[in-house]
Amino acid sequence: MNAQTERLHMQGVAGRIEVLRDSPAPELALRGVAVIAHPHPLFGGTMDNKVVQTLARAFLQCGWQTVRFNFRGVGASEGVHDEGRGEAEDFLAVVEQFAPASEQRPLALAGFSFGAFVMSHVMASLAPVRPLEKLVFVGTAASRFRVAAVPPELHERALVLHGEHDDTVPLAAVMDWARPQVLPVTVVPGGGHFFHGQLPLLKSLVARHLSATQSGSLT
Repeated sequence: MNAQTERLHMQGVAGRIEVLRDSPAPELALRGVAVIAHPHPLFGGTMDNKVVQTLARAFLQCGWQTVRFNFRGVGASEGVHDEGRGEAEDFLAVVEQFAPASEQRPLALAGFSFGAFVMSHVMASLAPVRPLEKLVFVGTAASRFRVAAVPPELHERALVLHGEHDDTVPLAAVMDWARPQVLPVTVVPGGGHFFHGQLPLLKSLVARHLSATQSGSLT
């Protein structure tokens, strides 16, 4: 991302987890910690994915410290792929390491494709026990996995982004997931799964969401 990116390692359930942490510019007020998950490990997904980097840049621009990490079996992270179950354990371990509930730092969760699926289940685990400030789902893999529903009280804090012409995860599958929840989906016209040529627009849409304020507060 930049010269200040910290490459770190931490201990997870399956062994070492490789992490990249970025902090916003010193002149920005620190808003909290955003943990971002990458796409499917068996199809080349890593924390260096361009969409994941774009999400991190949007959060940084808005004053969030960002934490990206490689799921088990990816890069220098130990363990083997676990179809989302172990990956959710990895995600929760990263949250506990970099944004523990005891510190009461605002927490945002984000994920791309398989990472959005994993993030949804992390959200479901955390929502009953701690506030979640922002949620960002991009290219949510609803046609391939059982994505958890977003609790109604978090709808205003959630952004669901999908490409109109996504041929990896059809838009119709995401709409089928969102429709019963009456959860809005922001469609990027002409966008594909990886948003080729549209990453600046993706970044702008995420930054706009992060800059918005909610009318209510979580209890």
